[in-house]
Amino acid sequence: MISLVLAVALAGGASIAQPAATPAPSPSAAPVAAATIGVVPRPCDVLEPQPPAVKAFDARVAAAKANHLPPPEPSAEVAAASKAWWVRRTLDDFGDLCRYRKANAALPPATSHRVVFIGDSITESWGEGDPTLFTHDVIDRGISGQTTPQMVLRFRADVLDLKPAVVHILAGTNDIAGNTGPTSLEAMENNIKTMVELAQAHHVRVILGSLTPVARYPWRPSIEPVQAILAFNHWLKTYAHGQGLIYVDYFTPLDDGHHGFKAKLSVDGVHPDPAGFAVMSRLARQAVIEAQSAAPR
Repeated sequence: MISLVLAVALAGGASIAQPAATPAPSPSAAPVAAATIGVVPRPCDVLEPQPPAVKAFDARVAAAKANHLPPPEPSAEVAAASKAWWVRRTLDDFGDLCRYRKANAALPPATSHRVVFIGDSITESWGEGDPTLFTHDVIDRGISGQTTPQMVLRFRADVLDLKPAVVHILAGTNDIAGNTGPTSLEAMENNIKTMVELAQAHHVRVILGSLTPVARYPWRPSIEPVQAILAFNHWLKTYAHGQGLIYVDYFTPLDDGHHGFKAKLSVDGVHPDPAGFAVMSRLARQAVIEAQSAAPR
């Protein structure tokens, strides 16, 4: 659930929780000003920007994707610069509250049927995989690579402050992948509970999506995720039913029969392709219709 350049950088096995020593600054990266810390009027304005070399590489990846071509491989220099920047940016804005700050401010007033999807890269790329889902005040607030504690931090800014009638939560696979360090199923469950309870306190109807199948994470090949995904999905379903929430089983129709992602529905064994998103969208639309008809306002 992370960008190609960062995935390559992380594939070497360095831990995000305890990163390896920061590489020497890339000669192609912009010089970094002295960090601004503490309380400031506009914290998003003082965060370190993405290094130019990394930004240029991301543009090349996007262009290749748009033309249905294989993505280029980053150089070691670009991969190191991307990892160093990502670690610093994560420390400075762990929840990535700045990601949608301007977009949130530009939104029109909420309709009575607004829906917000919060999640990781599956949610973020869903808008591209099936843009028809995110129309008529259905808003995509996914961020690639995020874990459940990061989503808790931005839940107010990216969900509650948008005044939705319904929130769709799809989260947890990056926790299992270890994107923000070691965790436990209990910690993941508690983060889901926190988001649900915040939504309920603001009269927002909740849809909980199951995790999609993963046999191996390309950026964390040493992790065996199957049993953790199965256990977490079981808990999600049980919790949703106990709380009167709507649960969407995305796992079953995407399962290849061995708890991996069907190859014909995925680009990499983790992320859906357009056909995979079409399967998910059918289920999501049904859940949204059910939730909108029951959402307390």
